[in-house]
Amino acid sequence: MTEIAAVRPLAAVLVSFVAAGLILVSGRRPNLREAWTILASVSMFGLVASMVPAALDGDILVTNLGTIVPGIDFLLRADPLGVLFASLASLLWIVTSFYSIGYMRGLDEDNQTRYFASFAVSVAAAVGIAFSGNLLTIFVFYEVLSVATYPLVAHDETEEARAAGRKYLAYTFFGGGVLVLAGTTLVYWLAGTVDFTPGGITALANADPTAATLAFIVLAVGFGVKAGLMPLHQWLPEAMVAPTPVSGLLHAVAVVKSGVFGIARVVLDVFGPETLAALGPDRFGDLGIALPLAALAAITLTVASIIALRKDHLKRRLAYSTISQLSYIVLGLALLEGDALIGGLLHIPAHAFMKLTLFFCAGIIHVETHTDYISEMAGIGKRMPLTMLAFGVAAAGMAGIPLVAGFVSKWYIVIGAFEGGNGIFAGVLLLSGILNIAYFWPIVYQAFFETPDDTDEKPLVEGPYGGRDRVVADGGDAADHAVDDHHADSDHDDGHHHGGPPAGGWETRDWRGGESTWFMLGPILTAASLSLILGVVPHTAVFLRIVETIVGNLPGVMG
Repeated sequence: MTEIAAVRPLAAVLVSFVAAGLILVSGRRPNLREAWTILASVSMFGLVASMVPAALDGDILVTNLGTIVPGIDFLLRADPLGVLFASLASLLWIVTSFYSIGYMRGLDEDNQTRYFASFAVSVAAAVGIAFSGNLLTIFVFYEVLSVATYPLVAHDETEEARAAGRKYLAYTFFGGGVLVLAGTTLVYWLAGTVDFTPGGITALANADPTAATLAFIVLAVGFGVKAGLMPLHQWLPEAMVAPTPVSGLLHAVAVVKSGVFGIARVVLDVFGPETLAALGPDRFGDLGIALPLAALAAITLTVASIIALRKDHLKRRLAYSTISQLSYIVLGLALLEGDALIGGLLHIPAHAFMKLTLFFCAGIIHVETHTDYISEMAGIGKRMPLTMLAFGVAAAGMAGIPLVAGFVSKWYIVIGAFEGGNGIFAGVLLLSGILNIAYFWPIVYQAFFETPDDTDEKPLVEGPYGGRDRVVADGGDAADHAVDDHHADSDHDDGHHHGGPPAGGWETRDWRGGESTWFMLGPILTAASLSLILGVVPHTAVFLRIVETIVGNLPGVMG
C-alpha cells in the first residue's frame, strides 16, 4: 500500500467544523442555517467519496499535522477501514440533515441552532475517528465526540434529559477518557508506536504476553463502552430521551459505530488476528484472547434481544435492538476468520441503514400521532402506510431475511463461524435472528392487520412483569418515562390528540405521501432503499468491495 500526502482527509473533517460556526452565526435565519447544514453534509460526502477509488487501489491519503507528544504524530490516514466508516457517516449525515429539518420544525423545538451546530461537530468528530492514523489521534476525536453529543442527548433540558446526559458523559469519558488512554499508553510502552498497521503492530507480537493481554483488554473495554457491550450499555437506553434524529446519530451514524470501529482498529490494526490468536491460555483454542470478547458479544446479543421483547416503548425496544446488533459486529471481528471479519465489518453499514430507518419511523410516528408505545399502534398502517412499509423492510433486515442488508452481513458471519470451527457462535446468531422476528414482527403485524378495537393481547409487555403495566400501574419506570419523547405532553399541548388512535380510529391516508412532510418521508424511504440495495447488489453499493479490500490486506487471514 502506498501513502500519498494529501489535504483531503483534513478537509473532510474541517468542513463540518466550519459549518458549525456558520450555523451558529446564522441562528436567526433558519433557512440559511439549515442551508449550511445541507451544503456541509454534501461537501463532506463528496470529499470522502473522492477518496474511495484510491482506497480500493491500495493508495492511502495522509495528512500529518505534526507531533502531539514525542514519538507520536497527529495523523490522519484515509485507509480502506477509515474510508468505510467515513463514507457511511458522511452519507447518512445528508439523510439525517433533511430529516432533522422536518422533525425539529414539526415539533417547533427550542434551541434548534445549538442542535444543528452540535450535530455538525459530532459528525466531524466521527470522520476524524475514521481517519485517525493512530490510537492517540483517535482518542482526541473520541473526546470531541463525547463533548459534542452531550448537548444533543440533553437537548430537552428536562431533569430526565440532564440525568441521561450526565450518565452518557460518565460512561463515555470513563471509556474514552480513561481506558482508551490507558490502553494507548500500554501499547506505546510495549511497542514504541501506536500507529495503525494492517495485521497489527509487529512489536506487540514479541512483547510480554501478560502485558499485551492487559493492553488488549483495557482497549477492548474502553471502546466497548461506546459499542454498548454489556454490562457497559446502561447509558444507551437512557439516551433515548434525546430527539429522534439524535437517536439515529447515536445508534446508526456516529457514537456506537465509533465504538465498534475502535474495536475493529484494535483487532485488525493494533494487535492483528495472528497476535490475538497467539495470546491467552491454550484452552482458549484458535481464538486466543479474542475468545472472551466473542463470548461477551454472544451473551450481549442474546440478552439484549430478550430484554427488547419486554419493551413497549418503541424507542427503548429499538435501543436494546441496537445493543444486540452491535454485538454481531464485535462477534464477527472476534472470530478472527476471513468471512466472519467481512460479515462483521459489512454489518457496520448494514445496521446503520436499517436502524436509521427504524428510528426515523419512530420519530415520524411521534411527530404525526404523538404515539410512542407499541401497544397503541394497532392499525396505524392505515394512517402511515409508507412509514410502516419502510419499518417492515428494515425489521426484516434486522432479522436476517434475504434481500435486505442484514442477511448478507449475517450470512458471512455464520459461514465464518462454521469455517473457523466455532459452530456454537453460529447457533447463537440463528437464535438471535429468531428473537429479532419475535420483537419486530408483532409491530408490523398489528400495524397492518389489526385495529384498535380488535387487537391481540401482548402478554410480554401487558402482563404483571411487562413494561407497559409498570408504567400504567405505578406511574412508572422512570427510564421508560424519560424516553416518552420530549414534549409529548404539556410543552406541546396544542389541542391535538396525544398517544394512540384518536376517537373514531386512525384516519386512512394514501400511499402518495399524505401521511407527513417529505422532509421526513424522503429520508425514511432513502434509508430503507439503501438497506435493500446493500442486500440485493452489495458489490454495487461499494461497501462490500471496501470491506473485502480491508480483509484482503490482512496478513495470514484466509477468506
